[in-house]
Amino acid sequence: MRRSLTGTLTLAFLLVTVTAVGLLAIFIRLDSPGRFDELLMEQSRNALKEDLVTYYDDNNSWDGLSGYLRSVYTKSEPHPSPEGDPPFSSQNRRQAFGVADQAGNVIIPLMPVFSLGQRVPPEVLAQGEPVEVDGEVVGTILSPPARFDLTPEERSYLMRTSQAILLAALGSILVALVVGLVLARRLTHPLRALTQAVQRMSGGALEQEVQVSSKDEIGQLAQAFNRMSQQVSQANRLRRQMTADIAHELRTPLTVIAGYIEAFKDGVLEVTPARMEMIYDDIEHLQRLVDDLRTLSQTDAGELPLYKQPLPPKAMLEQAAARYQHQAQQHHINLRVTVPDDLPRIYVDEGRMVQVLGNLITNALRHTPSGGEIVLSGERQADQLVLSVSDTGEGIAPEDLTFIFDRFYRADKNRHDEGSSGLGLAIVRSLVEAHGGRVEAESSPGQGTSIRICLPVYVEGGADSQQ
Repeated sequence: MRRSLTGTLTLAFLLVTVTAVGLLAIFIRLDSPGRFDELLMEQSRNALKEDLVTYYDDNNSWDGLSGYLRSVYTKSEPHPSPEGDPPFSSQNRRQAFGVADQAGNVIIPLMPVFSLGQRVPPEVLAQGEPVEVDGEVVGTILSPPARFDLTPEERSYLMRTSQAILLAALGSILVALVVGLVLARRLTHPLRALTQAVQRMSGGALEQEVQVSSKDEIGQLAQAFNRMSQQVSQANRLRRQMTADIAHELRTPLTVIAGYIEAFKDGVLEVTPARMEMIYDDIEHLQRLVDDLRTLSQTDAGELPLYKQPLPPKAMLEQAAARYQHQAQQHHINLRVTVPDDLPRIYVDEGRMVQVLGNLITNALRHTPSGGEIVLSGERQADQLVLSVSDTGEGIAPEDLTFIFDRFYRADKNRHDEGSSGLGLAIVRSLVEAHGGRVEAESSPGQGTSIRICLPVYVEGGADSQQ
């Protein structure tokens, strides 16, 4: 039989309460008669002590004490009940005590332990109650060895006490049951909501959100689940979008290639070098797309091999600019490098970083008009080195700036740049993050765009140098 968490928690609360209340009730029940007897003994001893102090203060001796006490006890005793008072009842308990004088001789016997005139040992006197008059010990009260028998009223009082303890225990158990049930339901309600949300996610509804009603561990779990659900849903949307984008990117060149091949086969078109060149361009586009997808998959899986070494950033920027200088001149774009000579080295894979800079320069050339300018620069900011690729091109709208590093994202949905796979900036971000850095973008429409690569400065003997 399946036991719910609510039942388990309620049973646990109830078990703890029953155990605690039961132990407390047993302790009180076992301890109360002894404490009550000590109270009766102390009250009777104090009453006798007051009588003894009064007698000795009036007579300055113990002569005639026995007769005095008998007269006092006789006057204080009420008429006996038909059943009679038990020995050492509430009225005659003072007679149960013995009394010794200053010398330790018994003047009121404590039967059957000490008889009249018997000398009490010093160790027994030390355990008795001293009787003092004007600061002088004039006698000692000897306590009886047996406990008092209780009167019906006293037994009734103890019985009522036991009943009160039992009622309190039952009340505590009932309260524990109610409180345990309420707390258990409160604890398990968000867990049930989480379970239902997980079941819905397993059924395909990935975007789920549960209500967060507390700030404790369960509330933190609910918040973590909501974040996970959003991330999973977003990842699924991106996966579907990327699949559609890949299909689109593959369809166009394949359609062109298939069209030419079919036309050649049917004799509609003649095979010419120009047409073969167009087919070859589409094949190269497919190869670039496959290579880019493979690079992204490797970086996502953390399997991209990086051959890092300390490199001067100025030489790397100049090498990247030299590769695209001729292309920039053809488009009448000024491509230049402005880097201080004293920049510290960075610990990177040269080939991958040249690929990153090449993607950024290619993207800048594509969006910068004739007569514009592209500047490669670098500067140190604290413990980081910032490499920038800035252009004076058309710029990016603010609503698109956040998404430009996403795969296959294009600000202009109707525009498909020739030779572009739509993965260039996504590869830039993946490769920079694989080096432990980050990439940022700033842009103003009509004024240009600046892409910044932030990388840690190389420290000789540091953690980076040992990777």
